[in-house]
Amino acid sequence: QVQLVESGGGLVQPGGSLKLSCTASGFAFHSYWMYWVRQAPGKGREWVATISPGGGTITRYEDSVKGRFSVSRDNAKNTMYLQMDSLRPEDEAQYYCAGDPRYYNGVPEGFSDWGQGTQVRVSS
Repeated sequence: QVQLVESGGGLVQPGGSLKLSCTASGFAFHSYWMYWVRQAPGKGREWVATISPGGGTITRYEDSVKGRFSVSRDNAKNTMYLQMDSLRPEDEAQYYCAGDPRYYNGVPEGFSDWGQGTQVRVSS
C-alpha cells in the first residue's frame, strides 16, 4: 500500500525558514519522480516543485518559489525534502507530496494517494 507521510510544518515569521520532509513506502521510491504540492484555503492544489528519480539531478520549481525553495531526496531513507527560505504569507498552505514513475508539468495527473499533509503558516 502506497503511503506518504509529510512532516516539518509549523508557524514562522515572514522571512523565516522551514524544512519539510516526505517519507514514502509501498513503492519503488528511487525510481519515481517526486513532487511537492500545496493547497491554500479556498484554492485548488498548486504544484510547487519536482525532483527526478535516482540521484535527483533535475529539479523544477513554480515561479513564485524559485530561488527560495530547494527540493532534495535521500533514497536510502525513502525521503524527499523541501527547504523553504524567505517565507512569505502567500506561502501559507497545506503541503503534500506525491510520486509517479512519469514526469508531469505540474500536479501529477490522477494521483490519489495523498497523505495528511503538513501545515505551513507564515505570520508576524
